[in-house]
Amino acid sequence: MNILVVSDIHNDIESMMRYIDKISLLDFNVVVCPGDFTDIAPKGFTKIDIGKIIIEELGGLNKPLLVLPGNQDKELIPMFEEEKISIHGKGKIIDKVGFYGFGGAATPFNTSLEPNEEEIKVGLERAYGEVKDSKIRVQVTHNPPARTKVDAISSGAHVGSEAVRKFIEEKHPLVAISAHIHEARGTDEIDGTKLMNAGRFPEGYCGLVSIDEGKVGMKIINLI
Repeated sequence: MNILVVSDIHNDIESMMRYIDKISLLDFNVVVCPGDFTDIAPKGFTKIDIGKIIIEELGGLNKPLLVLPGNQDKELIPMFEEEKISIHGKGKIIDKVGFYGFGGAATPFNTSLEPNEEEIKVGLERAYGEVKDSKIRVQVTHNPPARTKVDAISSGAHVGSEAVRKFIEEKHPLVAISAHIHEARGTDEIDGTKLMNAGRFPEGYCGLVSIDEGKVGMKIINLI
C-alpha cells in the first residue's frame, strides 16, 4: 500500500490547486489528510465552504480519503462524519491496514480544537479499539509525538504531545503520521514506528508512505 499524505492547507486553495494535478501522477492507494484544512475564514466564506472545496478536490483523486480535524477545524467535524471520511476518534480498515487517529492540538492561540492530553489518550484508545486486530496499523494525529524531529519548532523547542508519543510506545503502530508543526517537516522513528510530518501542501510538499509486507518506505516529496 502507498499512502499519500497531504497536510496543513490552511485555506490556501489557490496554492493547493497548483499541486493537485502533480500529485495525481503519483502512485498511491489512499489519501490521508491529518488536519488544518482551514484558518480564519476569508470574507464571504465560512470554514465549511473552504472545507467542502478541499474535500471535493482531494476526493477527485478517486482514492479512499481519510481525514481528521486540525486545531483550526472543529467546525468541519460534522461534515467529515457525514462524508464518512473521518478517523477522528475512529478507526477504518482499508486493504487490511487499520488506520486510527485523533485530531486537534494545543496552541498558544486559543484555536477551535485544542484537546488536552487526557482527551487525546481517550480518543486514541477509542479509535485504536476499532482496528486493534489489524496486523498492520497506521496512527494519524494532527499533533506530533513529543521529543522527535517532527515536533520541533524553529527555536529547537519540542512542542508535541506526550500522550501521542506514549500511545506509539505502547501500541507500536507500523507508521505514525502527524502534521501541525510546519517547520518540522521530515521523518523520524520511535521504537521501530516510522514517523512522518509531510509539511505544508500549499508550499509544495507532500509525503508518500509505502508499506510492503511489513516493510516501510518514507519519502517527503517536493512538488515545486
